Amino acid sequence: MATWLITGISRGLGLALAQERLQHGDTVIGTVRHGEPPLNVEKGTLHLLQADLGDPSAAVELVQEAYARVPVIDVIVNNAGYGLLGALETSTDEEMRQLFEVDVFAPVRLIRAALPHLRRQGHGHIVNVTSIAGRAPGTGSALYCAAKGALEALTAALAQEVAPLGIKLTAVAPGAFRTDFLSEHSIRRSGQEDAAYAATVGHSQAAFKAGHGQQTGDPAAAARAISEMVSSAEPPLHLLLGSDALGRARAKLDTVLAEMETWRALTCSTDFGETTRHG
Repeated sequence: MATWLITGISRGLGLALAQERLQHGDTVIGTVRHGEPPLNVEKGTLHLLQADLGDPSAAVELVQEAYARVPVIDVIVNNAGYGLLGALETSTDEEMRQLFEVDVFAPVRLIRAALPHLRRQGHGHIVNVTSIAGRAPGTGSALYCAAKGALEALTAALAQEVAPLGIKLTAVAPGAFRTDFLSEHSIRRSGQEDAAYAATVGHSQAAFKAGHGQQTGDPAAAARAISEMVSSAEPPLHLLLGSDALGRARAKLDTVLAEMETWRALTCSTDFGETTRHG
């Protein structure tokens, strides 16, 4: 049996993953901001901790409390977070600060606090739940894309630092899943809609609203996929969840590769001697 630390198990993917691991008899240390999640704890062991990850001190205190309850944590899942929609122009510094506090800085602080314990254990798997928006950014969520992109880059770089220590990392990028992520009590929006962005941000906002409750992704299936990935002897550094995420990522990669080739000559012209050789 394994011990999992999962942030944000009140609903959505975090709730589904906590239930999946409890059903398999694992120990789950899960965080909520308040209340109790609707979990069936007939199997496994649940330690419920209250934590507001918007508080800069919360992540460190969370790790301390978790290790006070269990001697070893095998898997850490940075799942807690929220989305911010709207045009960049209408966003505020406070919205940006709070978004990055929860979606980026809290996972970084939690990882930093946990690494001494994971090193002492000699093993551990850190799973950072990002988003396809962090790999293939779209219209109408620039700050959210930036936050998830930062977590993607952090995962890729940190994996190289800690690989010799027996610690694994995976960035899990879901597409659209049928959770309340896009519901009015979950998603946040920046400012008032401006007519200047009707064709771009306005269009995407309408698509987000229409898509709520119709997403193709099944949270329970996503939880099973993450569990299967973690149990692999050679887990991936990057994992996409959902056929929509796969299609969006492939389209992005095709565009990037085509653009690189189009501008290859100019790119290479900046090396010493290139002007003389090709001038």
